[in-house]
Amino acid sequence: MSYIKATHILPPELVEQIQEYIDGECIYIPRMSGKKRAWGEKTYIREELDSRNLQIYQDFQSGTEQDVLAQKYFLSLKSIQRIIRQYRKNKLPE
Repeated sequence: MSYIKATHILPPELVEQIQEYIDGECIYIPRMSGKKRAWGEKTYIREELDSRNLQIYQDFQSGTEQDVLAQKYFLSLKSIQRIIRQYRKNKLPE
């Protein structure tokens, strides 16, 4: 997240009005509800995680033990179990 000086984008009257409530502090102004982005929408991290998780599930289906998967992918055992459970729940072909 980057910061923009209010004096560069807002009219002076509005800046003065905001200063009555908060003076010299940083505030977060959320996006309008119709313009919100989902997590990972700007990057390819979602696709990378989906690909990794599918590989974890396929490795598990091939007989790799969960603790070995945790070490191989640098994840906790609980994370490996959660990924496997999600794929089982979605009933992917085995």
